[in-house]
Amino acid sequence: MEELTDAVHKISITDPHKKNRIQVSNTKKPLFFYVNLAKRYMQQHNEVELSALGMAIATVVTIAEILKNNGFAVEKKIMTSTVDMKDESRGRPIQKAKIEILLEKTDKFDELMAAAAEERGELADGEEHS
Repeated sequence: MEELTDAVHKISITDPHKKNRIQVSNTKKPLFFYVNLAKRYMQQHNEVELSALGMAIATVVTIAEILKNNGFAVEKKIMTSTVDMKDESRGRPIQKAKIEILLEKTDKFDELMAAAAEERGELADGEEHS
């Protein structure tokens, strides 16, 4: 849990007003790191924005589909665009595809999260074993 918290603090957020944006990389972290991070963001903010460029777009779509198919989220908005970047190897400008998927938590979200926590043997709301 501590590792997750540390990783959350290290993730760069481009817009300081968007605390619920996750910029996904298809090489830096495993898929389920982002799935679990998105769940945490939805617990705090009720919605999360997944963002990716280029090859990482497939990863973002997969994360969104996992959350939707398991009943945690519904998609609210999908935005696509292109971003002008400089090609590091050749130094010339290139365009990269960009996707942003805004997900909102479902009505069943909290009970699904509670059931998952119970399954892992965790207790919610500071309950104690007797």
